[in-house]
Amino acid sequence: MPTKALNSGMRLSFMIVMLFITSTVNTAVDAEETPTIFGDVTISPQFSPDPLTVRGMSGGSISGSQVGGRSETATGPCTGFVDVTPDHTLALTSKFDYLKLQIQSPEDTTIIIKGPGGTWCNDDFDGKNAGMIGEWLPGNYEVWVGSYEKDKYLPYTLQITEVK
Repeated sequence: MPTKALNSGMRLSFMIVMLFITSTVNTAVDAEETPTIFGDVTISPQFSPDPLTVRGMSGGSISGSQVGGRSETATGPCTGFVDVTPDHTLALTSKFDYLKLQIQSPEDTTIIIKGPGGTWCNDDFDGKNAGMIGEWLPGNYEVWVGSYEKDKYLPYTLQITEVK
């Protein structure tokens, strides 16, 4: 009798472990298919999926020029309103000869990026959507997505791609 109980207990334990493993694997697969919200992203050249998509809410109470440290950069004006903390951190493990970040939103957005080599701002890269394109050095970049009205928060997606 004790042997039979032991065998039943082992089978039950095995089934519980298998259910846990299956659940964990399915959750990991689902997480890869769903865009990250306010996520930090680490990428290397030839990353996948391309484009990589993260989501968030633009806006805040701090002026873009205050976060950018100026009113204009070579890539565009530092306008709009953002939060104190960045919406995303983008870590590049090595140099990218070409990388494009573009906001998609139903409303007008702005973007501020601080990283190796300086600060870049943009407005109206593609219509009313902000974006940034070019050669990127390895390192960590802070990304703010802004709205034109103070404290007005709007949904957006940020697409990151190496495709020209």
